[in-house]
Amino acid sequence: MREDNREESENVELMPNPFQAAMVSALTFVVGAMIPVVAAAVTREYKVRLGVVVAVSSLEFMVFGGVGALLGRTPVGWCCARVLVGGWMAMAITSGLTILLIDSSH
Repeated sequence: MREDNREESENVELMPNPFQAAMVSALTFVVGAMIPVVAAAVTREYKVRLGVVVAVSSLEFMVFGGVGALLGRTPVGWCCARVLVGGWMAMAITSGLTILLIDSSH
């Protein structure tokens, strides 16, 4: 019985703190969102700005995928591709919904 309690207390100490995980997630989201916004802010022409945002975001997706893969000790190429494609899908859905909402309001 005592050994079970000792193992259980060791396992509890190894678990991540949910508050710390939430704070790191929020910080990552803010930093990740600011990079394409800054890139867009320094570009004047709309079509060029769109391309810059997609290119910078794609590079950022691959970097975050690679960092996640290294931290999780998983294959880097596969993780980069997964995060890149998932990010493109999220951007496409967001863009499509925004266009639908703007068009329906006119």
